Amino acid sequence: MTETVEILFDTGLERYKAGESVETLIPVFKEVCDRSPRSSSAWICLAWLYLLDNKANLAYKAAQKAVKLNPQDPQGRINLALAMLETGQKGLRQHIDFAQQLIFVNEEWKEEVKNSIEDGLTRKPDWKNLAKVKSWLFE
Repeated sequence: MTETVEILFDTGLERYKAGESVETLIPVFKEVCDRSPRSSSAWICLAWLYLLDNKANLAYKAAQKAVKLNPQDPQGRINLALAMLETGQKGLRQHIDFAQQLIFVNEEWKEEVKNSIEDGLTRKPDWKNLAKVKSWLFE
C-alpha cells in the first residue's frame, strides 16, 4: 500500500527533525512535490533541503514554485532570497523586505523563521549567506 502524500510529508518532516541526513530526505520531498505539485509547503521544504545540500540552482527552482503557489509564506520568500544570494542573482531584497513585513505582523511566523534559521545554522554552521539573511531580518 502506498503512503498518502500527507503521511509521506509528515513522516519526512519528523525524520528531518530527528536529524536524518538531507541526502536521504531530498527524494522523499521530491516525491511529495511530484505527487502534490500544488503544495507550497512541500516546495518550501524541498528548497530548504537543496540549500542545505549546496544545490542552489535546484533550491532556486523549488523556492520559485513555492512563492508562486503561496506568496504570503515568509519561509518561501526567505528560501528564494537565499537561493538568489547563493547563485549570485539580483532582486532578492524585495523578498527579504516582504518576509520582514510578514513576520512583523505575525509573531508565530517570526518564531518559526527564527527557529528555521537557527536550525540551518546548526546543520550548516559556516553558512554565511544564511547569517546575512538573519541579520537583515532581525537586526
